[in-house]
Amino acid sequence: MQVNTRAALGQLSDMDIRLLRVFKTVVDCGGMAAAELELNIGTSTVSRHIKDLETRLSLTLCRRGRAGFALTPEGEQIYAETLRLLAGVDAFRSRVDEIHQRMGGELHLAVFDKTASNPEAHIGEAIALFQAQAPDVSLHLHVAPLNVIERGVLDGQFQVGIIPGHRSSAALAYDELFSETMYLYCGQAHPLFGASPAQEPSDWAALQTHAFAGLGYHSPNMEMAQQVQLTRQATGYDQESIATLILSGRYLGFLPDHYAAEFVHQGRMRALQAQAFGYRCSFFGIVRASPQAARVTLAFQACLRQAHAAPAPRRA
Repeated sequence: MQVNTRAALGQLSDMDIRLLRVFKTVVDCGGMAAAELELNIGTSTVSRHIKDLETRLSLTLCRRGRAGFALTPEGEQIYAETLRLLAGVDAFRSRVDEIHQRMGGELHLAVFDKTASNPEAHIGEAIALFQAQAPDVSLHLHVAPLNVIERGVLDGQFQVGIIPGHRSSAALAYDELFSETMYLYCGQAHPLFGASPAQEPSDWAALQTHAFAGLGYHSPNMEMAQQVQLTRQATGYDQESIATLILSGRYLGFLPDHYAAEFVHQGRMRALQAQAFGYRCSFFGIVRASPQAARVTLAFQACLRQAHAAPAPRRA
């Protein structure tokens, strides 16, 4: 067996940081060709940077070829450590900006999907307020599942997250911002789509014989389905996947009413008795509880609160 006798990685240089940023972008984009536009360099140069990083670390980070791009187990570990390292570098830069009493650097905001169509969500207004106050800050907006946002805020990948409330963590600070209404929908080909009011199920127990499509992580969606004992036979990991499963005509599923409205208008799905099979869901802005958030993060928090300060609609 050949033993790797190369020296372990020594002191990090500026070039190492640059190579790690290239590596992160390649992973985030799903491959070197896809990262070409994001990095504004040619694919051959991207490939050379990844090879240089692999040489520097004495590790094979990814497989590339006809089968496509894939991280090795070592590459997955290095990617996780890269996220932590770069978050620390960005936090250091933000702290230096604070010392100089200016707001610069980057702010990464992660939002749960399908919030833009919610009339109660004023995230765009908050961004406008923030940009007016901090024009030198580079804002990065991510859309991700709830669990990914929570984990990203905790490990410093994101400075601010916006998620539906489900369970609280002492490691996070929460600001309630807005709400949305979730209804239970069926697709046009589902047996319940054409049911008359007299034929429709009248309670949750009557729905338990129908297949349900739910989110595959802890969320209000999962809590509600477990509470009323719906039979989950398909799993999605964002609202788009739940909508697709509903449109198949094989599953019932919860969707925000503002997102489902266009499908309903097209006659492709409908809500089952809205008063009986729905719930309200609150959304929260989250940041790490400790250490104290950077000035840029606090400023964006304040903009979120200001944008959502109008009296909330009466809840059902």
